[in-house]
Formats: sequence, structure tokens, C-alpha cells
Amino acid sequence: MMTDTLSFNQTLRAIAEFIEVAIHTILYVRQVYPPDLFVRRKKYDTPVYQSRHPALNEYISGAVKAVTDELVQGNVDKVVVVIKDRDHVALERFIFSVKNMIQVQSYDKDTSVQDAMTPATLGQYFRSFLIKLTMIESQLGLLEQHEDSSFAIVMELNDDKVPSVGQDKNPPPWVPADQQHTTSGVSEDSQLHLLRAVDTGIISLSLAVQESGEKFQKVVSSDPKGKGKERT
Repeated sequence: MMTDTLSFNQTLRAIAEFIEVAIHTILYVRQVYPPDLFVRRKKYDTPVYQSRHPALNEYISGAVKAVTDELVQGNVDKVVVVIKDRDHVALERFIFSVKNMIQVQSYDKDTSVQDAMTPATLGQYFRSFLIKLTMIESQLGLLEQHEDSSFAIVMELNDDKVPSVGQDKNPPPWVPADQQHTTSGVSEDSQLHLLRAVDTGIISLSLAVQESGEKFQKVVSSDPKGKGKERT
């Protein structure tokens, strides 16, 4: 029996759901909030972490819903989860890059796309993304806990695109981002690590993490004798 391949709408919903799951896991593994704020769950056949704080959950789900609205329009280039210090300086950027690989007419968006992945295969890729995320501390090291870290969700649109107005005609739920939080505000001494990528045959998705130059400066200033982790 042949398994149906993904449709455009299935792919879009799956990617949006994955981004929401990944945001919770990023906040846990980078210890932006205390570990006891999270509960361990299972998703994509692997352990994940979900916030138990209603206001935080509402903020994340609202942001992802707004991102989804823009994904439908083909407007999104990147979704960035920015980890900031107490002065709102970006220390790390977790970058979800998306790209539509084919054009699908609106009346065909619920139709399976020939040569696209199956839902089960995409779930296996999401599992590998999350495994990479849960092991990221060994690559990035610990963030200084006294920094009172916080986070923001930044959406970067394709060229010449602006956030669309929702069906309720309210203004878009976005405000202009601090440039230092965006990928265009990166300093020359930042480092980029690609974690995982997948091309579904409909939409491609990659996840990378970028350590800012400001983060490295903090490491040097807090470790003047050079005992910190060397990065080559």
C-alpha cells in the first residue's frame, strides 16, 4: 500500500508545529528559564521539553500562529529565536530558514505533491533536529546565569514583503526588531553552526545557531586569564 506524500498545507502546518516545539526546547536547553518551569514530553518519538507557564505558552503559540499566517503567503525568509542578556544584547540566534521550493496554486494546497516526503519521513527529520538541539550545550557551552537572560522571536521577511493584515483587520502583531537581534545585525566575529536541514520537496527548512561576537567578548572579559573554552 502506497503512503500518501505531503500536501502544501500539511507541510506548512507540520513546520509551524515543529518550530513551536523547538522554541520550548531551546528555552529549556539554554536555561533561559529555570528547569522546573518545564515538563518533559515526547514528540516525534524523542523527549522534548514544554513550558508549564500559561503566559509564556500563550506568547509562543501566538507568535507561531502569526508566523504561520505569513508562511501561507510565502512571505517568510527566517524565524529567529534570540537569546538576550539583561541589556537586550543578542548572545545567540537560533535561525529557522524556510524556502518554498515549488509554487502551488491555492486550489491544490491540500493535494499530495508527487515526489514530496511522506509525513512519517518528515517526522523522522524533526526528531533528528530535536536531538541536535538537546545536545547543543556541548557545542555552545553554558550561558552565564547571572546575565538574567531573556528571549525574543524575530520574523525576517523576504525582500519587498511586509507583514500582512489578519482576517480580523487588526494591525499585524509585530513590531520592528532591534537590528542587533536580526541576522543582518551580526558582528564580524560571530560564529554560525548549521545543525540540520531538510528539503521536503515542497518547503525546505534549515536550523542554525549563531553565537554573537558580543557573547565571545563577555566570555573573554569574564575569563581574563584565558581559561575559557577556545574556539578555532
